[in-house]
Amino acid sequence: MAEMAVTAAAAAAGTLRPCTGVSARSVAVLGRWRPLAPAAPAKLRLSSPAVRVPRATSPAAVEDGSNTDTDPIPKIIIDQDSDPDATIVEVTLGDRLGDLLDTMNALKNLGLNVNKASVCLDSATGKCNTFALTKASTGRKIDDPELLEAVRLTIINTMIQYHPESSSQLAMGATFGPEAPAEQVLLKLIHVDVDIATHIDIYDDGPERSLLVLETADRPGLLIDLVKAISDINVTVHFGEFDTEGLLAKAKFHVSYRGKPLIKALQQVLSNSLRYYLRRPTTEEGSF
Repeated sequence: MAEMAVTAAAAAAGTLRPCTGVSARSVAVLGRWRPLAPAAPAKLRLSSPAVRVPRATSPAAVEDGSNTDTDPIPKIIIDQDSDPDATIVEVTLGDRLGDLLDTMNALKNLGLNVNKASVCLDSATGKCNTFALTKASTGRKIDDPELLEAVRLTIINTMIQYHPESSSQLAMGATFGPEAPAEQVLLKLIHVDVDIATHIDIYDDGPERSLLVLETADRPGLLIDLVKAISDINVTVHFGEFDTEGLLAKAKFHVSYRGKPLIKALQQVLSNSLRYYLRRPTTEEGSF
């Protein structure tokens, strides 16, 4: 698969990896949130077959009668593992993304330093734009789950604004977007247990933590809600990666209990707790 990468100076210096193809109730969670120590990052990506996770700024001209079957699936990856000093974000929407200047400005309004590190052209996924984000106040990567979710929703909101044809393929767009979602999309959002199944796997991840890999139906505020649900059973959460692929969300969290990996019994408690929580419909305004 042919790939052409245009890499800025930051990426050339080796600080970034090559490009590959919010709510008040969550404040209590922040006390349990721990940034990752600068240990060797996990090499596992959410699309890796080893985890058995199935794959389920100029306005674009939208042709009349646009069919969601032919529109590319929006994809946003928030990666905390690849770079020890910055949060890496990848944004893909086929070949329809422009320079993303509006997205960059919106992220700066969140108090972030934004460096557009690279752009890659891939015959399978289209144009992939990569950003390196740090907090302007500290110069460090983002370690706040509310801010991470704000980053994700800001990118989605800008994408919907400039590419309304993608709105019905995103959970927030299907709910609030300018285009009315198709009937099958509404069914997916309502009957998530049937149309978008939840998959949860927990693996060993070294002597001090475990790796939680989760796939479920996306919704606004999901990242914060997941952290709260995990922290409510006294499991410490370290953010790894959160992918938004259309209506599907994939999360990778490094988790531990009192500085140790989760034993089998606690793994089962965590899995059951998340399945119960994700089965419940959420329409609270605070989640949006």
